[in-house]
Amino acid sequence: MPVYVITGTNRGIGLEFVRQLVQDHTNIVVASVRSHTSDVGDLRSVIEGLKNPNAIILDCDISSTNSINRFVVTLAKQKVLANQKVGFLIHNAALNLKPEMNSLNLEPDLVHQIITTNVLRPSLLTSALLTAKLLSSDVRIFHTSSGLGSMVVSLDHKPRQRAGYSVSKAGLNMLAVHQAGDIKAHLPNAVVVLVDPGWVKTGMENMLKILHGLEEANNGEYFQHSGRKVAW
Repeated sequence: MPVYVITGTNRGIGLEFVRQLVQDHTNIVVASVRSHTSDVGDLRSVIEGLKNPNAIILDCDISSTNSINRFVVTLAKQKVLANQKVGFLIHNAALNLKPEMNSLNLEPDLVHQIITTNVLRPSLLTSALLTAKLLSSDVRIFHTSSGLGSMVVSLDHKPRQRAGYSVSKAGLNMLAVHQAGDIKAHLPNAVVVLVDPGWVKTGMENMLKILHGLEEANNGEYFQHSGRKVAW
């Protein structure tokens, strides 16, 4: 039974990942949210509606080191895993504060918060799961990036805004490239990729095709949701 861990599942792309994956009751789906006290009504409806006994919701505030560490400890204790390893780690949670910022009016505190959440925390979560020996030897690590993380795409992007978010996604891209090499020392068959989901969720089926079709030759690659490779 494949095990999926997905961050940021209370709405949007993360919720849609859960919606599609829980339809198959052989999938074990761990949907993480910032907090059970936040708006998780839609997520609960999806899981309860499809009655997948292997789907669970766990707290993991991706902006908090302590929350990430608690999540890993809690995950290791879940009976639903039955000593299985995480085969698919989908880093979806992200922060996009004050999108009207451009490179000339960046606010340092906000940019620091965005980069910490969008780059450093996915790094920490991956490392914590690896240290806890919860990742399978052929784990697929799937980072939800953005076209705005591409220098080629950003060069001509109009209007000129979302600079803080764009910088963070460029940093995420570089993180994934390093992970693609570094994790091989521990999990030789692991694959790390980035995917730009576009602006709408109509490409979700294609994104799952990419996820499930990943081979070792794809390690470190950057895709658009259609499957086309994105220029750095």
